[in-house]
Amino acid sequence: MQRLGRLWLLWRRPPAAGVAARNLGLREVASGVSPPGSTSPRALNIFDRDLKRKQKNWAARQPEPMKFDYLKEAVGSQIADRVYDITRNFSLALDVGCGRGYIAQHLNKETVGKFFQVDIAENALKNTLEMEIPTVSVLADEEFLPFKENTFDLVVSSLSLHWVNDLPRALEQIHYVLKPDGVFIGAMFGGDTLYELRCSLQLAETEREGGFSPHVSPFTAVNDLGHLLGRAGFNTLTVDTDEIQVNYPGMFELMEDLQGMGESNCAWNRKALLHRDTMLAAAAVYREMYRNEDGSVPATYQIYYMIGWKYHDSQARPAERGSATVSFGELGKINNLMSQGKTSQ
Repeated sequence: MQRLGRLWLLWRRPPAAGVAARNLGLREVASGVSPPGSTSPRALNIFDRDLKRKQKNWAARQPEPMKFDYLKEAVGSQIADRVYDITRNFSLALDVGCGRGYIAQHLNKETVGKFFQVDIAENALKNTLEMEIPTVSVLADEEFLPFKENTFDLVVSSLSLHWVNDLPRALEQIHYVLKPDGVFIGAMFGGDTLYELRCSLQLAETEREGGFSPHVSPFTAVNDLGHLLGRAGFNTLTVDTDEIQVNYPGMFELMEDLQGMGESNCAWNRKALLHRDTMLAAAAVYREMYRNEDGSVPATYQIYYMIGWKYHDSQARPAERGSATVSFGELGKINNLMSQGKTSQ
């Protein structure tokens, strides 16, 4: 069974036919890659970023990495759609945590003039997908962007920011490199992602080993995301959620695909090894609790989409407090006035 056949009802923009890739080179920026274990002093050190780099590099080196790209390609196309919804041209754009270029492949040169792609995994940058627009690949950490202030008209990010230790800092860095009136469009996994797998592992481990440890990494809550964007300096915010459900033959096939995506758990408090009996019990629990009629098992991916703008004087602003000419109490009279007007006609 092919992995691409598992995705339910997801539309994707077809890539431009016959367009050769134009990769202008891989730039390794030493100041942009954080040394192992380095974080902001205020950040919680939740994730092993060096391990995450190794996981993503391993996934990009596989003989058929495209077999596991179905989820990231689908979300990348949704990000591209949101870019096309903005009726302007972006001369310089940045993709933070680009992977193999899941957003750039859906964009065209009429919308984006030049595209910088940043990722911590050099193998992902070396194996990017074909795209129409000219690109520059930069090896750097999402938390330490090696760009000057007010550089980019557009910054995008798809399914990468959930692995950073200091999400507020990462959002501040994105705001910093945006030009005034520039826009950030991003997507990240939400709190209900893989709840079926999380529940099954916890039940099986508790029953077999008398307790459980986290096997699915923690995610940001949607009600915190808008606050974090506002604190980073963004305004005119939009945050919405979506769910993608993918069917798998079983739990082990799901875990194989997560590894192929480079999405294995890298939290410092993860358990290094699960006993074979526990894994078999978890697979049985998963199938018993969530099995579809056709025998497959579902996995839910919750996606948070966010849009935020960097302030500029030309942007629309709310009216000053007290400047209203009609009170909310008078709004109820509008229907009566309209009906009287129709009667008089």
